[in-house]
Amino acid sequence: MKLKIAVLPGDGIGPEIMKQGVAVMDAIAEKFNHEFSYEEALCGAHAIDEVGDPFPEKTFEICKNADAVLFAAVGDPKFDNDPTAKVRPEQGLLAMRKKLGLFANIRPMQTFDCLVHKSPLKEELVRGADFVCIRELTGGMYFGEKYQDNDKAYDTDLYTRPEIERILKVGFAYARKRNHHLTVIDKANVLASSRLWRQVAKEMEPQYPDVTVDYMYVDNASMRMISEPKFFDVMVTENTFGDILTDESSCISGSMGLLPSASTGESTPVFEPVHGSWPQAAGKNLANPIAQILSVAMMLEYFDLKEEGALVRKAVDASLDANVRTPEIQVEGGAQYGTKEVGAWIVDYIKNH
Repeated sequence: MKLKIAVLPGDGIGPEIMKQGVAVMDAIAEKFNHEFSYEEALCGAHAIDEVGDPFPEKTFEICKNADAVLFAAVGDPKFDNDPTAKVRPEQGLLAMRKKLGLFANIRPMQTFDCLVHKSPLKEELVRGADFVCIRELTGGMYFGEKYQDNDKAYDTDLYTRPEIERILKVGFAYARKRNHHLTVIDKANVLASSRLWRQVAKEMEPQYPDVTVDYMYVDNASMRMISEPKFFDVMVTENTFGDILTDESSCISGSMGLLPSASTGESTPVFEPVHGSWPQAAGKNLANPIAQILSVAMMLEYFDLKEEGALVRKAVDASLDANVRTPEIQVEGGAQYGTKEVGAWIVDYIKNH
């Protein structure tokens, strides 16, 4: 298979982990006789410094013309600490999602048996937890009408029926591929937008008689995720709630550096780790590349390269079982491995298995 990949390393640790993700793709291409080509593009704080725009038009063109986007992370403290900044790296993310029509964010949360002791939750709660959160990505308060002056501010949580229907279809489809259990998360007891979500979901439910559907307020869901994470199979929710819940879920596994994500929709799909740019660690060979590498696995599986994706996942599992880990998840007294060393070990495993 030939694939043209837009590569967006971004800021902070992004370029370091991206190198490992591309190295894994190259190893897969060599082993399975594929042809992957790459075109790198600017985004985030780096792009603001270079051209004044966190998602320049040239980057959009490169993404639009690619088969997929492999993205790392954006963010820089000089913008985080300046509330008056008119242009921010994160605006590049929102622009990318909007321009590419990426309305569905898919974040799997899986646990690794050898790492359950790293989770902040009790082992008996965590072991075996495995669910997917599907977040609507282009509507709600993040994109609704906004206003701010010195005395008043508002954000409009706007959703339309077509927006809700298309993301619910994704949720039902994932539930059918997994354990046929879908949880719709909203705040229908307070918010009008949530009541429309629940109404549309109830109307669609009879079309999927093989899927068990339950409805949960977001505050209850956030508690249930901590007290009983194994309850969930597939959850679907709106943009703001999804942003918060997916970050919460990423802690269950023991490290944000382990979890990938995909954003799909009308145009080129984007695959990225769920963690941020961690600028304090940039250039120090400390960052965990596994989330970036598992994002590659998700990309391969998206193009129905199931054997290839499975080998990447097997290589990651093997590296963890062999204690080839970056410092934040290494066992006490374990050998020291950095970003490059973990990536190289996984590449070597792929080439030899």
